[in-house]
Amino acid sequence: MPTIHRALVTGGAGFIGSHVADALIAAGFAVDVVDDLSRGRRDQVPAGAAFHQLDIRSPEAAALVRDGGYDVVCHLAAQIDVRVSVADPVADASRNILGTLNLLEGARAAARPPRVVFSSTGGAIYGDLAVPPSREEEAKDPESPYGIAKLSVEYYLAYYARQHGLETVALRYSNVYGPRQDPHGEAGVVAIFCGRLLDARALTVFGDGTQTRDYVYVGDVAAANVCAARAALPAAGRVDARAFNVGTGVGTSVLALAATLQQVAGTALPVEHLPPRTGEQARSFIANDKGARVLGWRPAYSLADGLATTYAWFRSQHRG
Repeated sequence: MPTIHRALVTGGAGFIGSHVADALIAAGFAVDVVDDLSRGRRDQVPAGAAFHQLDIRSPEAAALVRDGGYDVVCHLAAQIDVRVSVADPVADASRNILGTLNLLEGARAAARPPRVVFSSTGGAIYGDLAVPPSREEEAKDPESPYGIAKLSVEYYLAYYARQHGLETVALRYSNVYGPRQDPHGEAGVVAIFCGRLLDARALTVFGDGTQTRDYVYVGDVAAANVCAARAALPAAGRVDARAFNVGTGVGTSVLALAATLQQVAGTALPVEHLPPRTGEQARSFIANDKGARVLGWRPAYSLADGLATTYAWFRSQHRG
C-alpha cells in the first residue's frame, strides 16, 4: 500500500473519534472529519481538520468517501448506547449497519478505494461464550442488538475485502476511557466515577464489584487506529482475518478501578453497593497479542497513568 497522506474520520467530533483525528494529524495525515453532531461536539474537532456535518447514511457522505481521495477511512460514527439498541433495534441497525454500508459503497466506487478501519467492540461482540481473555477467533454470541450490529458489519467488511478487494480492518475495543468522555447517558464507569468524585459523592457499584472489565486508555485506542491505517494486512479471508482486539489483556474489577482512581485523585469517598444488573457479565477482558504481532500496536498507558490523566482533565472541566 502506498504511503498514506489523507484520512477521513467519521464520528470525529465524538469522544474516541476526536482523539483518533488528533493522532492522525500528529502522525502527518491530512484529516477530514464527518459528524452529524447528534452526540459529538464541534469544538472537539481538531483545528487542523476539515469538518463536514453529514449523516453517514446520506448520499453526500457516500460521495465524500468516493470522491475525497482518501487513503484511509477510520469509521467511528455509530449509535453507541446499548440501551437504545434494545429499545429500538431498527434505529440502531439503521445507523450502525446501513450507515456503514453506505460508506462501504462509497469506498468501493472510488477510483482508488481507501482502506476502511472500522471501530467494533471487544466486549459486546463475544458475549458470555468466550472465557477471558477473549481471542479474535473465538465464538461470538452478542447479547444486544448493538453487539449484533457490530458483528454484522464485520461480516460485511470481510465480504467487501474478498469480493471487491477493499482493504478493511476491524478494531475491537474493550472499555475505552479518557478525556472528553461524556459522564452522562451511556457513559463509561470511569467518567461516571470522575464526576462523582469531583462532586464529593459516594461511588456507586452494582453488585459486589468483583466483575472485571478491560479498561483501555483512549490515547492507546487512537494509536491503534494509526497503526491499522499503516500496517501491512494479512490476506482477506474469514471474518476474523483482519480483526484485532484493542485492549490491555488485563481484567480489572470495579472495586479495584474505584480504589486506583481514588488513589490518583487523592480522595477517600465511600463506595455504595446497588443491586446487581440482570445479565451483566462477570468477567470480560480481551487478548491483544494479535494486534502487537500484526499491527505493531501495544498499549502504552498503565491504568494508574491513564486514570491520572483522565481525572486531571475532568477536574479542569469541572464547574461544581
